[in-house]
Amino acid sequence: MITDKRIRGIVPLNRGFREANRTRRRYRVLMGSAGSGKSVNVALDFVAKLSDPAFRGANLLVVRKLESANRDSTLAELIAAIRRIFGERHRDFWEINPSVPELRCRITGNRVLFRGMKDMGQREKLKSVSVPEGKIVWAWVEEATELTSEDFDILDDRLRGILPKELYYQITLTFNPVSANHWIKRRFFDTPSEDVFTHRSTYLDNRFIDGEYHRRMLRRQAEDPEGYRIYGLGEWGECEGLILKRFSVSELSLSPDDYDSVCLAQDFGYNHANCILYLGFRDGNVYVLDELYLRLRDTEEILALAEEKHFPRRAVMWCDSAEPDRIKRWQRAGYNARGVKKESGSIRAQIDYLIGHRLTVSPRCPNLIRELQGWKWEKDPISGEFTDVPAEGDDDAIAALRYGTEGVRKRRMSGISKGALGL
Repeated sequence: MITDKRIRGIVPLNRGFREANRTRRRYRVLMGSAGSGKSVNVALDFVAKLSDPAFRGANLLVVRKLESANRDSTLAELIAAIRRIFGERHRDFWEINPSVPELRCRITGNRVLFRGMKDMGQREKLKSVSVPEGKIVWAWVEEATELTSEDFDILDDRLRGILPKELYYQITLTFNPVSANHWIKRRFFDTPSEDVFTHRSTYLDNRFIDGEYHRRMLRRQAEDPEGYRIYGLGEWGECEGLILKRFSVSELSLSPDDYDSVCLAQDFGYNHANCILYLGFRDGNVYVLDELYLRLRDTEEILALAEEKHFPRRAVMWCDSAEPDRIKRWQRAGYNARGVKKESGSIRAQIDYLIGHRLTVSPRCPNLIRELQGWKWEKDPISGEFTDVPAEGDDDAIAALRYGTEGVRKRRMSGISKGALGL
C-alpha cells in the first residue's frame, strides 16, 4: 500500500523540513532564501499526503496572485514531485491535466486545483470552488508576499466546516522575506500563536544544492549585500533606506475614461525581466493599473502577450532609449513608442516625482509591488549612511515606473486623454 510514511522512506528530503512536514497547525509559514528547497519540499510533502489512503477526502488548493504563474511554478513543482516519487509509472497513480490545470490521485481520488487572486472576480470564484469528493482542506500559497492581507482572509475563510478526525485544515505559505513591513511578518511572526508554525531555511540548509550555486551566492554576497540577506540568508528586508515608504495597493479601473491621462512604459529585458506597465494619472496622483512582466521572451512573443492585455495602443509608451531597434519594432506594431531622454540627473528627478506624489498600485502588479517593497537607497560602505543614489538590484518594473513619469514630470501629456479618445 502507498502511504505517506513509505513514500518518505523512498524519496530523500532535506531533514530541516521534518518538523514542518509533521505539523498540523492551521498556518504553516515557511520563509527562506532562494534555493533553500522549501517549495520542492512542500510539493513532495503534499504529493505524499494526497497519495496516502489515510488522507482520503483531502484536496489541495494552490494559489498564486496571478493564476497563470502557477503553470511554471507550483504545477511544475508538483508534477516533478509526482514523477520523482512514482517514477516511470507515475501516470498509473496520478492523472495530470496541465491544460485545466488539475491533478488527481488515482489511489485516493484526492485532487489539486490551481487558482489566482489578481482581481475581485477571481477572489469571488475562489470562494465557491469545490471538488466532487471530500473537501478542500489544504491550501498552498506560493510567493505569498504577493498577496494582500485581504486576499489571505478570503482564502482563510474558505477552509471551514467539520472534518473527519484524520483530516485537518492547513494553509501553507512559502516566500522570500522581502520586507520587514509586510503584513505576513506582523500577523505570523510578531504575534505568537498556537495555531501558527513558522520555519526559516536557507540555501545552506539544502543538501541538494550544487557547488556552482554556492559560488553564485557568494558573488551576490559581495556585490549585493542587502539582496543576499533576503535571497541568500532568508532574513527580512530592512525597513531603513526605503525609497518609497508609502504606497497603497488597491483595485483600480482599467478604463482610460477614469483618469485624466494614461500611458504605457516599458523597460526592455531578456534574462532580466522585460516589464510593461499601464499607468493612469488623476488629480496629481499616480496609478499603476496593470503589468506584463516576462523573462526569456523575444519581442514577438511579448507583442503577442501585450495584445492579449488590450493595452491602449494610442497611449504614449515610454521606453528605454538605449534600445532604438526595439522601439521601432513596437512602432511598426502600432504602438506610440518613444524613447525616454536620459539626461544628467534624470533618474533622481523621476524618483523625486514619485516620492512627491501619491502612488496606488493594482493587485494586478505583484512584481512591481515586490520590487517597491525592497527598493532602497545605496549605503555608503565607509560611513554606513544612505546616499542619494538608488541601490542596484531587482528593479526592472521600477525602471518602467520611472519611465512612465516622463510625460507628467515634464508637464506635457503623458498618454491619451479622454478628449483624444473621443470620450
